[in-house]
Amino acid sequence: MSPNTILLLMFGSLTLFMLSGLPIAFVLGGLSLLFIVTLWEPSAVIVLVLQIYDTMKSEALLAIPLFILMACILQRSGVIEDLYKAMELWFGRLRGGLAIGTVIICVVMAAMTGVVGAAVTAMGILALPEMLRRGYKPELALGTICASGTLGILIPPSVLTIVYAVTAQVSIGQMLIAGLVPGLILATLYIAYIVAVGWLKPEWVPLDPSTRQAPLRDKLVALKALVFPSLLIALILGSIFFGIATPTESAAVGVAGAIIPAAFKRRLNLPMLSQAGVDTLKATSMILWITLGAKAYVAIFTGLGGADTLLEFIKGLEVNRWLILGAMMLLLIFLGTVLDELGIILLTVPVFLPIVRLLGFDEIWFGVLYAITIQMGYISPPFGYTLFYIKGTLPRHIGMGAVYRGIIPFFLLQFVGLLICAALPDLITWLPKLMASR
Repeated sequence: MSPNTILLLMFGSLTLFMLSGLPIAFVLGGLSLLFIVTLWEPSAVIVLVLQIYDTMKSEALLAIPLFILMACILQRSGVIEDLYKAMELWFGRLRGGLAIGTVIICVVMAAMTGVVGAAVTAMGILALPEMLRRGYKPELALGTICASGTLGILIPPSVLTIVYAVTAQVSIGQMLIAGLVPGLILATLYIAYIVAVGWLKPEWVPLDPSTRQAPLRDKLVALKALVFPSLLIALILGSIFFGIATPTESAAVGVAGAIIPAAFKRRLNLPMLSQAGVDTLKATSMILWITLGAKAYVAIFTGLGGADTLLEFIKGLEVNRWLILGAMMLLLIFLGTVLDELGIILLTVPVFLPIVRLLGFDEIWFGVLYAITIQMGYISPPFGYTLFYIKGTLPRHIGMGAVYRGIIPFFLLQFVGLLICAALPDLITWLPKLMASR
């Protein structure tokens, strides 16, 4: 069978089974075994065993369950509620202030946990009812929460960034740090949009006349809610940036640090730790099963000549390299609407990275663009994952149509952010280069 036929067969069958709704981990693992036996030879099943062994002994992947455990503990410690109360005091009297405060809290949550679902769900429970009570346009409130909640894909410590770095075999520390500036750029774009809406469409973000102007003393006292998150962020990112600890070691320190506020608030008990552990086990198991299946599938794809065929096809294209990059970005955005983000990374990075190197692009910079496009897929109607996270927190009188309409302006803002990061690669790579030079 020719390499072109194998390429079409592998991609076609993968697309068909994914659209059927079967779990991606089983689709990848089952197809890998099927293609080994039918297209290669039965003795090549050892490839699957080697991929499993390689994944199981990866120290870098150990950071994933640790960061997830940290997020689960923080979610139950009361830190997020305190942050929201502080932002409400500071921004409650500003037109669009609650939406701006929500963006800021999501940035802080992203820098503490790196877990998208936790941020979107928490803000859907805390911020959405309050914004609706004050008369905010539902579309604006929902779009703000969905878009801001996905900043955890970019801002370190991002679990997805770790998976990308391990798969692409680039520095985990540099890849984590590289997402900081783009994440802040996107957050700034969101805030600028909210401010513009408050100026052009004040009826979308009305001021609540019953909200009192908090005294400065109360505002300053409320800032104590930022003390622990700031220390935890500095501890995690600082230790990675200055080379004091590896990402895995900093994740372990983060877990220990997450226990402190839970203990201070008297929420640290065996049932809480047990539930956090169970949630971590579920999330980690899902990630590792997908990792095993994807690595096996890519190994078979490469071994059967699919990767070489694709590279030769790219070399034969007489088009500008930026058009090829744009085509890859569009494919990632589409995949983000129908595929789990981990599956996207593990399936496409081994295929895309040789193309990126062939075209002469920086791998860290490409990783950031990669994360932004996955983030765009995460909020793309109608199947973006974040849209279904927020669905569980919607009041009965608001349907998914409002979510779809609300996310469109933020999707366009993320596209603007993608263009900024693509046009200014030095803006993305200066922190990783500074880190490497230390």
